[in-house]
Amino acid sequence: MRNAPAGLPRLIPPGGPLSLAEHLARYGPVPFRDAAGTDGRGLIAEVERAGLTGRGGAAFPAGRKMRAVAETGRRAGPLHSPVGTVVVANGTESEPASGKDQMLLARAPHLVLDGIAVAAEAVGATRGYLSLHAGNDELARQLAAAVAERDREGLNRVPIQVLAAAGGYVASQETALVSHLNGGPPKPTFVPPRPFQKGAHGRPTLVQNVETLAHIALIARFGSGWFSEMGAGAGSALVTAGGAVRRPGVYEIALDMPVGDLLRQAGGPSEPPQAVLAGGYFGGWLPYEQALGVPVSDPALRAAGATLGPGVLVLLPESACGLAETARVAAYLASQSAGQCGPCHNGLPALARALGQLAFGPPDARALGWAEQLLGLVARRGACHLPDGTAAFVASSLRTFGPELRLHGASGPCPRVRRRPVLPAPWHDGSGR
Repeated sequence: MRNAPAGLPRLIPPGGPLSLAEHLARYGPVPFRDAAGTDGRGLIAEVERAGLTGRGGAAFPAGRKMRAVAETGRRAGPLHSPVGTVVVANGTESEPASGKDQMLLARAPHLVLDGIAVAAEAVGATRGYLSLHAGNDELARQLAAAVAERDREGLNRVPIQVLAAAGGYVASQETALVSHLNGGPPKPTFVPPRPFQKGAHGRPTLVQNVETLAHIALIARFGSGWFSEMGAGAGSALVTAGGAVRRPGVYEIALDMPVGDLLRQAGGPSEPPQAVLAGGYFGGWLPYEQALGVPVSDPALRAAGATLGPGVLVLLPESACGLAETARVAAYLASQSAGQCGPCHNGLPALARALGQLAFGPPDARALGWAEQLLGLVARRGACHLPDGTAAFVASSLRTFGPELRLHGASGPCPRVRRRPVLPAPWHDGSGR
């Protein structure tokens, strides 16, 4: 084992993108090892010891997911199918406020491809996929070329196909990816069965975010102890900092860094701050002063009323109306429904209309009560997490933007609703109605 790089950056070295030769010179050869890890020394056991959690938003233990796929695959056997266990690298990144996965794939593609290769060996896979959001044609061509180069060098071990997943916000959900691979629409499906039980091609399938797989590639090389040296034992993470900061972008941080330190790393506020959105559109709003001391980690942010999610922090300035920002995003999320169940098809549009009334409409004493009632009607009732995430996001805005609620309720929209939106809401006209 070669010497591990000390400190940061770990995932995105300066001067990227790295060629394959430069990548191997920096990190060393791909460390293939025993697949099953039944003796406690294999990769799955090492990932479990590291405590790595998924970086796509759910924060599920990566080693536990790998072990479930490996064990299910061994029990399932061939099932008269030429396809064994499958690995899917999820780089779809449907979260509009996030840019980390695209940057990782553009700057360090071979680290992600290493992760696919070693994870495939660990779970006994015979096929791999790297999924991107449709429209990233140039990145898709670059990744396909990287896969072909690695094939010539014998580094992939399993065939890897780069594919584009069309669709909106829910297209990156793991059952939506599996549906797309099976020839269906990129929409979430009801569970069980879960992908680790019956996924792509009907086979046990490991779906991991591309950042998670990059971490797995480094744990395979340098071990769980090295990974846990940072972030109070939780390692490092990529976080997209946006909104009213002087240097918006993707930052690699130790996971115990306070929110305030990350915002200072991003140049600090570019105008007087009001609140922080942590976790993206399935996350939550926190008042600015309260957020500053909260560690950037999923447990700490959940305790504060938000999440880490896919690694997103957006600073909202005082010049913006938090209710208007929330209403626009709620309308966008309602438009992303797969239309498969009542909470999405009926509940989310009704919730978006109530938020639009609170933010942009004339005073209406009933709108707040109706919005609060709808929150209870949509959460935990859908086929996927779209109703849950939307409800949590909206509930956090009602907690955080109390002064705006009172002002809008008494006098109608505040002048700040006319400000250009801070949060991106694709395919939405910005009217909030």
